[in-house]
Amino acid sequence: MPEPKIWQLAAGSAVLGLALATGAVTAAGPWDSGQRKAERARAAAADHRGGAHHAAAPAPAAPHHPAPAPSAAGVLRALGAPGTTGATGTTDTPGTTRTGDPTAPARPVDLAAVLVPLLADPGLGPLRTASVVDATTGRRLYGEGDTTPMTPASTVKIATAAAALSALGPDHRIGTTTVATTDGRTVTLVGGGDPTLDKTRLKALADATARALKTRRPTPGPVRLTYDTGLYRGPALHPIGPNENLAPLSALTTDEGRLDGSHSGPAPRTTDPAGDTATTFAALLRTAGVTVQGTPTPGRAPQGAQAAPLARTDSAPLADLVERTLTHSDNDLAEALARQTALAHRKPAGADGAAQAVHAELARLGLPLAGTRFADGSGLDRRDRVTAALLTGILTRAADPAHPALRPVLTGLPVGGFSGTLAGRFGTDTTARGAGVVRAKTGTLTGVNTLAGTVVTADGRLLAFAFLAGRTTSPDTAQPALDRLSAALAPAR
Repeated sequence: MPEPKIWQLAAGSAVLGLALATGAVTAAGPWDSGQRKAERARAAAADHRGGAHHAAAPAPAAPHHPAPAPSAAGVLRALGAPGTTGATGTTDTPGTTRTGDPTAPARPVDLAAVLVPLLADPGLGPLRTASVVDATTGRRLYGEGDTTPMTPASTVKIATAAAALSALGPDHRIGTTTVATTDGRTVTLVGGGDPTLDKTRLKALADATARALKTRRPTPGPVRLTYDTGLYRGPALHPIGPNENLAPLSALTTDEGRLDGSHSGPAPRTTDPAGDTATTFAALLRTAGVTVQGTPTPGRAPQGAQAAPLARTDSAPLADLVERTLTHSDNDLAEALARQTALAHRKPAGADGAAQAVHAELARLGLPLAGTRFADGSGLDRRDRVTAALLTGILTRAADPAHPALRPVLTGLPVGGFSGTLAGRFGTDTTARGAGVVRAKTGTLTGVNTLAGTVVTADGRLLAFAFLAGRTTSPDTAQPALDRLSAALAPAR
């Protein structure tokens, strides 16, 4: 078929992700070991038609929808196109499948006939919505209540990640710095909101700080150490309260406040991430030859003429952080990304500022936001509301060559049966066809189970899908039902 190969490439990164995962995802994760780099290399060599460059002219936009971004207008226009209702199960353009003869042309598949029985699975509870979109053309293939706001659980991280990438760019880094008073007697450790700061980088920062102090004062005396967490606003505790899924929200933390040496998943957390980080930093300064008086205390960094910048350590690029956030459903990083988006919009780095900034950034991308609410960045807050159409719209934007900054939203998605939060799924007879082909963000709260991502058809087209279920009785029945839905979009083996 004449559709461009760049969409096969996004699918190809699913195969790439499979290869990475079979080698066992290390603590560094696939965001460091080449998912995005290899995908970029393929993109550079691919035919760059598709998205804004596809030949088919989409139907006119319905007047109640926001003006679509020029690069992927079809995804919004199709929501109100003739032959679709938006709230009922309909299919606009069927998928395709192959006959037994590999040389035979693809034949249409009625997605409604395939998906409706699977959506009726009792394991999905009484509330379920669905959206399937052709990411090449932005055309809506199937929708069931796809404009109905639902509690998304962790699939809201797709929105958080896209907003951060759009606002800041994939090369943005989060810095942690040290500043001294001009007399060099007080050093302040300033948190920039990087939850990935680890003890190795903290030691490097302490060493660089010690060298800078010696340069400024050849015979330095003792210093006081303070630490500044003023970048973040609002309460430190997430509305869920103390929880092993998220450390207290602080602009200064080490290893996400984890106390067990883990790198992902639930873990015991410190109740004082900033204080613990500052105490460790003081010990590292002493090892580097700086005499630190007393124990570190909270304080504000000196400003302007009273400040002498000393040293800085930066996080990995935002693209890497997004991939880590999505692959392992990292709540701490998701909240940090939301607050970085708030800062980019010059809003207070708290829950309210982050919600406003994420909403504004997605609106700037021309996405359907009616009924949405971003109560947090991680999806742990049950007050979050998104629609299936919004999630597939974001995924389609991320697949659009006109929005290369958003590509890590796709490359960071876990690979079915192989990586991240999908590593233990797609292993049954009814879901195995999705293994290595389905890439999706999971979402799980008590009574809420969701799945949103991409899958490749038999003819190499990339589809974006979102399935949201509410009032489910058990993840043990809801998750397999969601896996069967997404696997049904994958080629038969």
